[in-house]
Amino acid sequence: MKKRNEIRDIKVSLPDWVEPPRPDFGEIEGQYVKIARLSVDQHGAAIHRANIVDDVIWDHLPYGPFGEESDYRDWVRSVENGEDPMFFAIFEKEVDHWAGVASYLRIAPKAGSIEVGHINFSKSLQKTRAATETMYLMMKWAFEAGYRRYEWKCDAANRPSRRAAERLGLSFEGVFRQALVVKGRNRDTAWFAAIDGEWPSLQKAFETWLDPLNFDTAGRQIKSLRALTAPVRVSDDPLT
Repeated sequence: MKKRNEIRDIKVSLPDWVEPPRPDFGEIEGQYVKIARLSVDQHGAAIHRANIVDDVIWDHLPYGPFGEESDYRDWVRSVENGEDPMFFAIFEKEVDHWAGVASYLRIAPKAGSIEVGHINFSKSLQKTRAATETMYLMMKWAFEAGYRRYEWKCDAANRPSRRAAERLGLSFEGVFRQALVVKGRNRDTAWFAAIDGEWPSLQKAFETWLDPLNFDTAGRQIKSLRALTAPVRVSDDPLT
């Protein structure tokens, strides 16, 4: 057995690794969605209409809900040009409307680390192929750009978000206790991540799940994504 100081002295060199760029694309398009930089003029009104039916989607975010379109537009205006977080709007092709928001944040090219967050999908987008493809495309861009680590963090009390992270193939890495105060409440933060060595297997799992042949004539999945990503996850979250 190695002693502690021996373990600490182990160094892993990365001779071929190159620092990746910051996100710099205008749009990414898939089978079911288009992802574009969030713009108050292009997306504010449409996303507000999609969100107004369900205030629950704001429960674990540090802002919202926005009852008035003008209030939501003010919020979009305050973040649309931000570089970190960098916000994106999600266009759901099947229903032909802008239906949600997600972002990259904690963008650290020198470490090769990037996080996905501020995920806010309208009720129509939730639990759809479009929602899954959005997460796949954002992960795909990050790893193909050269990032080594892709993170997901959420309120530890947000079990749907924890289950979503596991389903997408991210491994549970623990809980940071009393990490934040959000809307006057304590927030413990659950951490999940995938690393670049896992990406080829994760990509194959996503592509298998998103294949139209994986759905029957009623639109029901044949193979679940969670089952397809299970062999890749290093650890499962005991609370999901």
